[in-house]
Amino acid sequence: MKKYQYFYETIMEVKITVLGTGTSQGVPVIGSSHPVCLSNNIKDKRLRVSVMLEVNGMRLIIDCGPDFRQQMLMQEVSSIDAVLFTHEHADHTAGLDDLRPFYFRQGNLHCYMTSRVHKALKERFSYIFTTVNKYPGVATLDVHEFKNEPFEINGTWVIPVLADHGFIPVHGYRIGDVAYMTDVKTIAQSEKEKLKNLDVLILNMLRKETHATHLNLEEALDLVRELRPKRTYFTHISHHLGFHDEVEKILPENVFLAYDNLQITSH
Repeated sequence: MKKYQYFYETIMEVKITVLGTGTSQGVPVIGSSHPVCLSNNIKDKRLRVSVMLEVNGMRLIIDCGPDFRQQMLMQEVSSIDAVLFTHEHADHTAGLDDLRPFYFRQGNLHCYMTSRVHKALKERFSYIFTTVNKYPGVATLDVHEFKNEPFEINGTWVIPVLADHGFIPVHGYRIGDVAYMTDVKTIAQSEKEKLKNLDVLILNMLRKETHATHLNLEEALDLVRELRPKRTYFTHISHHLGFHDEVEKILPENVFLAYDNLQITSH
């Protein structure tokens, strides 16, 4: 981790707002009669995964899925400085058009993504990225493509962390002593080095049963024991995991289930 020390040592504090903690279908799932989907506990109701980070006077969003508009309204967010994308799947990108209100107030919006994600979004949202006869009500994005190396946003360094989503690559991000990793199945040892000495790790954990493209509970706990962050919050949670309050009782010390609208501050 010494190789990356320079890129986060000047950050004092990161405020994290967990915008959504659900799977691609969210919880409750449409039409489901599963007990968790019928729960009245607000912590069992999960929008699609996303977080907001406030650091060094900036507001950064990681992923804007299909619930992005609702999440921004719930948090009364009126401005953002940048959006970072983990990968191209719809539950992480389908809210792209809802960046328009920010564009109308702020002008071009800074978005950070790999070339792979950029290509996918240009195909899926061609009307946003076209430069010919572009509809005037569409947002204009300033896309910054990154490779797997640290990059800077207004003086704050961001360390991308490459992982495997079973069939495609996915990037998490470390900012200061906080890391956000979602849709992970495996992480190479060289990338795990970027996740050492964390105060807060937010990590996907789908369910107890094995899954082809996501960490299950056992795998996620094994990774936490290896990385040894001070606090871990699990996200991207399926209704099949069980009731929030019951699952929390079986988790180790300093490991928690995240829930929508949870706020965390790094030390």
